[in-house]
Amino acid sequence: MNRGQDGDPAEILQIVADNEYEGVIYVDDGGIVRFISQSYADFLNINREAIIGRYINDVVPQSMLVEVMKSGKPQFGDVWNINGQHVLVHRFPIFKDGKVVGCLGKSLFKDELSLAREFIRRVKWLEDELAFYRDELDKERRAKYDLDQIIGKSDVMVKLKEKVARVAKTNSTVLITGESGTGKELLAHAIHNASPRRYRPFVRINCTSIPEDLLESELFGYEEGSFTGAKKGGKVGKFEQAQGGTILLDEIGDMNRTMQAKLLRVLQEKEIERIGGVKPIPVDVRVIASTNRNLEEMIRTNLFRQDLYYRLNVVLLFSPPLRNRKEDIPLLTKHLINQLNESLGTGTKGVTPETLQLFLKYDWPGNVRELKNLLEQAINLSDAGYLAPADFPILLKRLSVKKDFSAGLKNFAGAMDEAEREILAAALARSGGNKKEAARLLNIHRSVLYRKLKKHGLLKG
Repeated sequence: MNRGQDGDPAEILQIVADNEYEGVIYVDDGGIVRFISQSYADFLNINREAIIGRYINDVVPQSMLVEVMKSGKPQFGDVWNINGQHVLVHRFPIFKDGKVVGCLGKSLFKDELSLAREFIRRVKWLEDELAFYRDELDKERRAKYDLDQIIGKSDVMVKLKEKVARVAKTNSTVLITGESGTGKELLAHAIHNASPRRYRPFVRINCTSIPEDLLESELFGYEEGSFTGAKKGGKVGKFEQAQGGTILLDEIGDMNRTMQAKLLRVLQEKEIERIGGVKPIPVDVRVIASTNRNLEEMIRTNLFRQDLYYRLNVVLLFSPPLRNRKEDIPLLTKHLINQLNESLGTGTKGVTPETLQLFLKYDWPGNVRELKNLLEQAINLSDAGYLAPADFPILLKRLSVKKDFSAGLKNFAGAMDEAEREILAAALARSGGNKKEAARLLNIHRSVLYRKLKKHGLLKG
């Protein structure tokens, strides 16, 4: 190295130490100041030459360098008040041959302190955000609904809630069936929240929404490097996430037979194996499955495994369609309006009696979900306190179409009756009133002919 060209190392160190943003001070093992940067001396408003060789606390009484040196432990990020200003200070004991021989102090001031404060603020913000997302993730893994949120006082719903309460006390696998929109997921949440597992995770996976080739990794996870694109460190599957709690396999009827076989093994062995894994992982998870499909029919068509069906169908719950419990519609309507008001920030008070009558005439093929959607549409578009029939134009149209269709069916039935009477009368006329011959002409049994003649008032004598 050409020192003449590059400068003396000691001189370079002096230049580096004497920057205007940072103060540096060094004391030996006796607490005597051996070095102080010019910028630090200026900040302390002390003559630099006057402090060198003096005991640090005689010059700067509040200094902590001696204490840090005695403890042998560094201090980072201490905020120190000097001459009415806040300074960020780091203190480092200096070791040689295993013994403390001095202590170095570094203070950040001027613009650097602002940056340090901003850094601290950002770290705090990130910590708060991380805590928020952890809390949100924890909420996602908690069941949201309980028995009180299963709305209905009809006999079928009272019995269903009683059954849910009993089932919740056990660890048995549950199969929930019912049409779309009837609240099958709500029942699963309520089972978990009423069970001894309620303080453990509740994990839901929709077997329809996840591509078949990804479902195995979602359920069971994978090890690092098990396939191209696998995350570093691998991935924990839903069964492991639900450890000690409950897993809801929603729309189980859409799971392919390969995955059905793997799920059957999990239910039998109480253990899973990650993709690329070499050892099984025990799992303590209660399984709840739900479907809107007819699994027994799927078994007959070889689309669903019979052995898996029997494993799932330990306890069977049926979520009834809304058309079979119309007496619950007033309660449900009130409950859903309260829910929607809270989420939308609206103040709808309810529906008019005429609207309620409209609801009771409709069969609700989309069930509770359809009722909620129509109420939400109406609340968004209406300023009225109570929703009138006019606020539900889609429902009015559907009921009108149904009425016209029913009327058409009645007209058709009347026309068929009229045609049948004319045919019978013509056969009697052609046979000269001989009923045996009339039955032969019509190719029907005499008993059938007599019944139809009586129906149309053509039977005489």
